[in-house]
Amino acid sequence: MTTQTNITRFATRSLIASALMLGSAHAVDFGTTKVPVAGKVEVVAQLPIRPGNVAATENGRVFATVHPLDKPTGVQLIEITGKQQYRAWPSKAYQNDGKNFTDDRIDSPLGIYRSQQRIWIVDMGLHVGKTRIWGFHIGTGKLAKRIDLSTQIAPAGSFVQDLAVDEKRGWIYLADIADPGLIAVNIATGEARRFGKHPALQTEPGVKMIIDGKQINFNGKPAEVAVDPITLSADKETIYFGAMNGRTWYSVPAKLFREGASDAQIAEAIAKVGTKPISDGAATDTGGNHFFTNLTEHGIDVLTADGKAQPFVRDARMVWPDGVQFGSKSWLYVSVNQLNTTPAFTGGEDEGKKPFYILRVKTDYRQNH
Repeated sequence: MTTQTNITRFATRSLIASALMLGSAHAVDFGTTKVPVAGKVEVVAQLPIRPGNVAATENGRVFATVHPLDKPTGVQLIEITGKQQYRAWPSKAYQNDGKNFTDDRIDSPLGIYRSQQRIWIVDMGLHVGKTRIWGFHIGTGKLAKRIDLSTQIAPAGSFVQDLAVDEKRGWIYLADIADPGLIAVNIATGEARRFGKHPALQTEPGVKMIIDGKQINFNGKPAEVAVDPITLSADKETIYFGAMNGRTWYSVPAKLFREGASDAQIAEAIAKVGTKPISDGAATDTGGNHFFTNLTEHGIDVLTADGKAQPFVRDARMVWPDGVQFGSKSWLYVSVNQLNTTPAFTGGEDEGKKPFYILRVKTDYRQNH
């Protein structure tokens, strides 16, 4: 097939999608070659708004949260419908307008996770005052589950921003960077427990965030972010986690949370897995390899199953690669939002330069779902 034919086919599909107003589920056509090259970055979408985290299905549907630090856009959860197109998902009825915040609408989501049948998001509730977990059925868009975390688990000021889901056993694991801790939630009952006050959850001394030679501040002070990325092993029996401002990747058995182990037992079981970069997101594949966004070097690093840490991708477009998650056939999806250019970081004007990206890269490993 010629290049011109590929372009024509992509344009035709885009026109059809637009004409249908995307009323049904659809996959994004990336116009890729038949044999994708591992390590080659592809553009999924160029957006006028900042994506938070990203998730993709095995048949090519792509979803993203809209980062709460972006200016109000009227949408908080979107589905990508084309290279420069998106729609509110599952519908506009669940989005807030940036002025009025009610309990029946999504408030300030960030973490997103795709299980076999659901899209899960953690909503920090920065305006409504409580952390909520929403689970939507991928096929129908209907709300399948909502869990409100108690103030004992996620008190005011919490920043519960990343999650990993074990739908088979019925558990969700989350990371809170404000009062550094791990939270485990029983999906069926909504009951939750928090584990905190451990050195592995804190920022590591001397790990400074410097991007392009510039010290990165947050709210006027050097950015120091505690436990942030969190993933699960392929069998869902191991939780992996680490601080954004940290060089160490840790593990702990998930069953300790499920079975009500004491904090002391959990602390005793925490082990070092290997090294990581300063990272906002991570994904673990079925082979036990860990992929991290590298904030300071505009890329993605990998910690292999045998403990070797090395660069995987470098790309100038990756200005604050935020979330990473596997889709189908070892495709790793990455949200890029230039978060360090938002007023919360600059202390003044928004210095971001559109577009913001959702990218993907082939890793030659199968997805972890």
